[in-house]
Amino acid sequence: MTTLAGDRSRPLAPARGGARGSRHRAAPGVVRFGPTVAALCLVGVVVVGQLYTALPLLGRFGHSWTTTAGSAGATVTAFSLGYAFGFLLSGPVSDRIGRRRVILAGLIATSVATALFAGAPNEPAGVTLRALQGMCAASFAPPALAYLADRIEPNRRVAATTWLTSSFLAAGVLGQVFAQTVAENLDWRTVYWISAVLLAGGAALLALVLDGRQIGPVASTAAVYRAMGRLLTRPALMLLLATTATVLCGFVALYAGLQLAGPSGIAGAPHKLLELRAGALPAMVAIPLSAALTARIDPARRVCLALTAAGAVSLVMALLDLGDDLSLPVLVMLLLGFVAGIAMAVPSLVQAIGARSGAARGAGVALYTFVLFIGASLGPALASATAGHGFAAVAGCVGALSACGAVLAGVAARLPVRTEG
Repeated sequence: MTTLAGDRSRPLAPARGGARGSRHRAAPGVVRFGPTVAALCLVGVVVVGQLYTALPLLGRFGHSWTTTAGSAGATVTAFSLGYAFGFLLSGPVSDRIGRRRVILAGLIATSVATALFAGAPNEPAGVTLRALQGMCAASFAPPALAYLADRIEPNRRVAATTWLTSSFLAAGVLGQVFAQTVAENLDWRTVYWISAVLLAGGAALLALVLDGRQIGPVASTAAVYRAMGRLLTRPALMLLLATTATVLCGFVALYAGLQLAGPSGIAGAPHKLLELRAGALPAMVAIPLSAALTARIDPARRVCLALTAAGAVSLVMALLDLGDDLSLPVLVMLLLGFVAGIAMAVPSLVQAIGARSGAARGAGVALYTFVLFIGASLGPALASATAGHGFAAVAGCVGALSACGAVLAGVAARLPVRTEG
């Protein structure tokens, strides 16, 4: 992903016709912002949402497979690990054969893997198929981010990236809401049958929307991995990657903690858990809309501020006694604040790592996505390890983790930016 490579099927030609055609003649390869970003965001919610669909279903997995909810949490870890390692393959492959081809083939494969998981007869099969599902799903995010960098006009690329990464985070809430709603009315297997259909539909949509033409030279796979190795020698980048590991680890752990050990009066009450999950959605829309207001802040400093806020909110959750019905609105507001901090940190990390990767920006983004979901894979383990001491323990650990991430980002912000390739 070190170059702005696209599909190799045919060279770019200037668009024809009217005002729109003149715009494309001035900037060959540029695609329309609205339809492209909207389609990628919609499909991104479905793809990334597959990680989070399991969180409200752990108890149902356990019952179906005659195991415990905690043990069934391995399905989340398996997906996250497959997802993370898949990123290290899909980015370089998309540089060789094109973003569009990798995205479409990956969506079809993810649809098949998701349908297979819907029929998983036991825990070992379920864990294995979730790992396969995650590996296939990894074919979406790196090529999609690279496609925006390739094909959106330069002055709108930050906005496009912010919308797409926010859709990935929104999937963390929407995936849980979708899974819980369907499972309560039907069963957990139907969640994944429906998901398989939606993924296939996403492939059809993007086949119509994405442009597969090439706009630049094609990088060799070996060059991408060499670039990754060079990036790992940069102290500021290493600090930011360490920060990245804390982001989704805390996010997944907090929501898994609500499922496993939520405050009394909330844990085990499906409608209240649904309200808690849905209550964070406004943050997913507010952060992209406010991007222009925060754009002047250095991205690394923005990450520091965002994680400081998220950590502070988590610690407040740990300290408050949230044990009755009256505390539900308070918890909704606190989760809204926590998610807003995470939603700001995610795209800011993309920008901070990209700025410090120089010509190897694509390799930097591949490392970022890999580390981000390695962190996510550790979230269920953190929740399981602390849930026995109550939700306050989970929230306290998440707060401490976010604070560590803020410190790391703050140190990275003070180091000089190296941009040589």
